Amino acid sequence: MDSANDTEFLARRFEEHRSHLRAVAYRMLGSLAEADDAVQEAWLRLSRVDAGEVENLGGWLTTVVGRVCLDMLRGRTARREEPMEERLRLPDPVVSAVDGVDPEQEALLADSLGLALLVVLESLAPAERLAFVLHDMFAVPFDEIGPVVGRTPAAARQLASRARRRVQGSAPAPDPDLGRQRRVVDAFLAAARGGDLDALVDLLDPDVVARSDGGAARTFNVVRGAEAVARQASRFARVAEAARPALVNGAAGVVATAGGSPFSVMAFTVVADRIVALDILTDPERLAALDLAVLGR
Repeated sequence: MDSANDTEFLARRFEEHRSHLRAVAYRMLGSLAEADDAVQEAWLRLSRVDAGEVENLGGWLTTVVGRVCLDMLRGRTARREEPMEERLRLPDPVVSAVDGVDPEQEALLADSLGLALLVVLESLAPAERLAFVLHDMFAVPFDEIGPVVGRTPAAARQLASRARRRVQGSAPAPDPDLGRQRRVVDAFLAAARGGDLDALVDLLDPDVVARSDGGAARTFNVVRGAEAVARQASRFARVAEAARPALVNGAAGVVATAGGSPFSVMAFTVVADRIVALDILTDPERLAALDLAVLGR
């Protein structure tokens, strides 16, 4: 087999793993563009090795993508000096039509990967995030994770354990019934349109957290508590008037548009008929990159 055929064969094998690798990278980075960059880097690294010596190509590529993402996360940290909690950002939302997630998005959003969970992952240290994502989400054993983070398998296990406690305490699992989620979201929007503060409070969990990301030029804003979040109804009212139903990372959400362009994406985490988290992206740069064609079907 000549080198051209070798490359073509290797490319076909790589494509079999692309959607899985993109899912790993999205969980690690919270950025769709950076996830694609990490996957492309994995391909470049694969093309430079003797693939015939790689016994488990899928496992090898998963750890390579993990290592690339870890380097990218550490690069982010090195460039910024603020405390971890002050450099939070909302991850890129994956917006789908209300009638279902596109097939190419299914791998990306498996395991109920809500936006609120990704926000918690953003708060983890890079090595903790990698250990948790690779082990808890993709079942990579700790003896393979350890070398990636430069730790023993036992130390990698501890990293994942710390991350797991943070995730379990901060990112509750949403109601699996999309119909129930949508009813709560619709009631919230109706109350926001009418300025009904009492109705808003009733729909919010007492410990609800609302996070808003307007991009690099604006402060990442966090509001906690049902009454405080409800008092911001004037902000939600504008969104409610222009809201189009959507799935945001597989959960009930809305995209607000003006003149055919999005100005806000709202993701809701609904548990037991109450909203426990509300994540609002208003960053013009990232909103401009959204493909709203999926909502027109």
